[in-house]
Amino acid sequence: MIRRDIISQKKQPGITLYISAAFVLGFVLWGVVAPENLSSSANKALNWTISYFSWFYMAATTFFVFFMLYLAFSPYRNIKLGKDEDEPKYSYFTWLGLLFAGGMGVGLVFWGVAEPLQHYADPAPGVEARSTEAAESALKYSVFHWGLQPWAGYGLVGLTIAYFKFRKNKASLISHAFYPLLGEKVNGFLGKSINIVSIIATAIGVATTFGLSAMQVSGGLGKVLGFPNSSMSQLIVIAVVTVLFMISALSGVNKGIRILSNINLGIASLLFLFVLFAGPTVFLLESAITSFGSYIGNYFQLSLGLSPFKDSSWRGDWTIFYWAWGISWAPFVGTFIARVSRGRTIREFVLGVLFVPALMGGLWFIVFGGTALHMQIYEGLDLVKPAKENVETALFIMLENLPFGKVLSIAGLLLITIFFITSADSATYVLSILSSRGTLNPKKYVKLIWGFIISGTAAVLLISGGLKSLQAASITTALPFALLIVLMCISVIKGLREDKSI
Repeated sequence: MIRRDIISQKKQPGITLYISAAFVLGFVLWGVVAPENLSSSANKALNWTISYFSWFYMAATTFFVFFMLYLAFSPYRNIKLGKDEDEPKYSYFTWLGLLFAGGMGVGLVFWGVAEPLQHYADPAPGVEARSTEAAESALKYSVFHWGLQPWAGYGLVGLTIAYFKFRKNKASLISHAFYPLLGEKVNGFLGKSINIVSIIATAIGVATTFGLSAMQVSGGLGKVLGFPNSSMSQLIVIAVVTVLFMISALSGVNKGIRILSNINLGIASLLFLFVLFAGPTVFLLESAITSFGSYIGNYFQLSLGLSPFKDSSWRGDWTIFYWAWGISWAPFVGTFIARVSRGRTIREFVLGVLFVPALMGGLWFIVFGGTALHMQIYEGLDLVKPAKENVETALFIMLENLPFGKVLSIAGLLLITIFFITSADSATYVLSILSSRGTLNPKKYVKLIWGFIISGTAAVLLISGGLKSLQAASITTALPFALLIVLMCISVIKGLREDKSI
């Protein structure tokens, strides 16, 4: 009886929940009371980080890629993320759908058209704007930004947590990924501090994306159905989506997120194939070969080139910004990936998490961004201007100019909404795990707390104009977490060596 009480008590949220929630709410209050001060402070911190640590982001993210590749082909490749007899709980198709539900699905839809168009109009240094070279560079950099680097960071965090949770019976906490280095200190002040930093970074990053997604859904409703795209409509979208994702969150991963992920992967596949074959098919296939070839051929130059002898603001605004943004999301995405990857071998995990999403993301940008570029260059349609002025509507403007444009736009709107729901759902679940001592079955009221904090943060900052400031702040928090991921590499290798020697 005493033992059962102890176990039950350990599953209850503790001080980690209250400190992290209070910090996030205090940050929101800052954005409401003094949005200009928040904006100034956050942007100064972001600019300082990019100015002095761009080299570290470039080196670290490239290192993460090659460390993951090493694990896939190392002597540890056949070790399971679980006991030797464990088998994967989800089919491969469902597993991939879950990766996108907790990862980049919403980002691909948001930026799939807008980013290539913006790179075309404002290309990387040394490339003439609106030229053939600019179009090729636009797709190459889009593939690069959404390819191996961000997924390597997510994968490292996910693999480390899954290994220590399912094979070593540790808690599903960021701190417990450092057990070989810290020992029992993971349960003390140092471990709690690591978890609090991870929770704050996750909550702020997710709330920012929540707000951006609300803007795109509202913009899509305006373009497709003629609804007014205003602050009020964005708040209504947040309210509706909050109800939907909380219903999904309370039903659990095996029901809510799994079902929605499978539906969305199907919608995304159908939309992708239709745009591919209804659009300039040959042009897109040629662009795919050219873009992937250029990405592979110039991989080291793209990954490690910083242009220290000339203005490198473009790379700071895009590449470094993306790397920091991806790292700030790593606690959330990595923890979620770990939760759904039990029973897979290290090689299967690495190849699935690293290459499949990178390939699918690259193809998405080539098909959607390439179609938009073809319309811009060869069909006389000006998509660049609306893509720069209203990023959230770029996808719908492109879809409207294809056959059955209205139907495609509705499908795109549905896709965004479901990705919106699954991302918020999985984020709520992960925040609840991290603030409930690592239990995989957190209390429902903890999910409700985080759900309302995320949606409330997004709503308040949309009104006050502090959303971009919050984004800048979340990216600044990526710097210490990048260091933690480097230490995770040492920790997991130490654990694997002990495992192999047994």
